[in-house]
Amino acid sequence: MINNFAIDVRGMTKRFGEHTVVNGINLQVRRGEVYGFLGPNGSGKTTFIRMLCGLLAADAGEGTCLDFDVIRESEAIKRQVGYMTQRFSFYEDLSIAENLDFVARMYAVGDRREAVRDSIERLGLAGRQKQLAGELSGGWKQRLALAACLIHKPQLLLLDEPTAGVDPKARRDFWEQIHELAAQGLTFLITTHYMDEAERCDRLAYLSYGNLLTSGTAAEVIAGAQLATWSVSGPDLQGAARLLRETPGVRQAVAFGTSLHVSGTDAAGLERAITPYRREPYTVQQIHPGLEDVFIHLMESSKDNFAP
Repeated sequence: MINNFAIDVRGMTKRFGEHTVVNGINLQVRRGEVYGFLGPNGSGKTTFIRMLCGLLAADAGEGTCLDFDVIRESEAIKRQVGYMTQRFSFYEDLSIAENLDFVARMYAVGDRREAVRDSIERLGLAGRQKQLAGELSGGWKQRLALAACLIHKPQLLLLDEPTAGVDPKARRDFWEQIHELAAQGLTFLITTHYMDEAERCDRLAYLSYGNLLTSGTAAEVIAGAQLATWSVSGPDLQGAARLLRETPGVRQAVAFGTSLHVSGTDAAGLERAITPYRREPYTVQQIHPGLEDVFIHLMESSKDNFAP
């Protein structure tokens, strides 16, 4: 019987020496879902992805990835997964077509010429197939990397910060391609630092220093934080932020453009804290917290697993 979950794991753990970098993570990703995996640098996201696709052995945990045992059948998982790393990892002195042919050969893809041609057409690389990879802009390198991930027709794509350093239009085009592929049944687990990208995902998980802090839809994650947030605008906001951060009831005071977002989990205490700013020349209003407010709150509430 086919599992409805492309990823269904429990207790996934990885240690390096005395430090636990992935601490008993449970995760379920439905087939055809675009799942966002968020967290600060060093939170264990990349380590977890490498464990899923068999590139790194877990120290503990169990479950399945594409119905294969995540511990004992890692070789079978590798053949069904496409993994896009943070850094561009192709031969810059080879053309787009030559790079794709090389990847197809590694996966023993039948009829490589047709597979390469289909990949080039599918990702809009036609007309550039002879261009050297080293001459491509960030957006076109990203397309090449995605084409390479897809050439062996995987069921699951693990994308590790795929849009880092890419311009806004290329990012938007990339996400449109992701949702088109997901509509065809492909499953995605994507790490990102961009909140607008997180909002494009069907569901999210937030990892901090190896621990899974929250998961669900964007609305569920925001509601679960139980964070009250006020917007404060006016003069000398940096000075106001310093004072507010030292005031009971305030968990964070962060600049957002020309205003501060002042947040806390104690709604009454937060209202008392902003009372001095309910006068000219300041403007104060309660707002709905966003994902960024929630994630900053979660990050500041968690402990660095490499701290003394």
